[in-house]
Amino acid sequence: MKRALITGITGQDGSYLAEYLLDLGYEVHGLVRHVALQDGRDRLQRLTPILPRLRLHSGSLENAASVFHVVQRVQPDELYHLGAQTFVPYSFEDAFSTLQTNINGTHFVLEAVKQAAPHCRIYFASSSEMFGNADEQPQRETTRFHPRSPYGIAKVAGFHLTRNYREAYQLFACSGIMFNHESPRRGFEFVTRKITQHAARIKRGLAKELPLGNLDAQRDWGFARDYVRAMHAMLQQSTPQDYVVATGETHSVREFCELAFGHVGLNWKDHVVTKPELHRPAEVFTLIGDATRARQELGWSPLMPFRELVESMVDHDLALIDGLKPTP
Repeated sequence: MKRALITGITGQDGSYLAEYLLDLGYEVHGLVRHVALQDGRDRLQRLTPILPRLRLHSGSLENAASVFHVVQRVQPDELYHLGAQTFVPYSFEDAFSTLQTNINGTHFVLEAVKQAAPHCRIYFASSSEMFGNADEQPQRETTRFHPRSPYGIAKVAGFHLTRNYREAYQLFACSGIMFNHESPRRGFEFVTRKITQHAARIKRGLAKELPLGNLDAQRDWGFARDYVRAMHAMLQQSTPQDYVVATGETHSVREFCELAFGHVGLNWKDHVVTKPELHRPAEVFTLIGDATRARQELGWSPLMPFRELVESMVDHDLALIDGLKPTP
């Protein structure tokens, strides 16, 4: 039985990945903060259905010794490093913490594997935010990075750290350059979930308007459950490679609003209010990925269409409001 260790297991991607690996017969371990083990009602909510099948370990990505001891104890065959401060707007508010947590945490994970479990294969969650205002469309593995946020900068550093450990120490370490991926498990602070939650609340008479920033920003949005399949596939290859994971389609925030509100019979124009203060200090206007390498080498392709993704998120938020059991 293969053994996997997931950092960030309590998040959207971590929960889907844990389910996927359990279904494949893995023994799944997770690195979580001690406070999550003490008060798991909210912090472990995404893991509730599978919690009895998981082995969770207290630790912090901000502490090298903590990460080392967990890796040494678990001796994973595969390590999926998903844990990070991932909310881009917050990275502008607290760049120091974002850089410290995301860069040092990645370094601690890589060094722990190097020292305590060099046989372990490592997946690092990179991001399309590394491309920023890219000089080519669509973006692929060879596209030059031009990050426009502290979050993007931290992910570029993590990407190069991962590559360096692969080249200098012959670790099986690869990066998945993930374009935006959403689901009903997305945090409420992210614009996609903010839109679907407000569409549901306004439909039920619990809110009247939705404040947003740049409606013209365009992103390549896919379904998170589809993307964890690519993460796993990367670690099953004979040699480590970095891969772009994307749908190859781009949609604007405005279009996301139109679909979400339209799904509940509302006109988004009657409820969405743009606020200049919600714009990023340095905007990323268009991101669209070319996942040709992932398709050809991993046999991966996205399954859920954009419209179905948006509508599933709205339906989930309606079910939460109505007290029904939503589809995860």
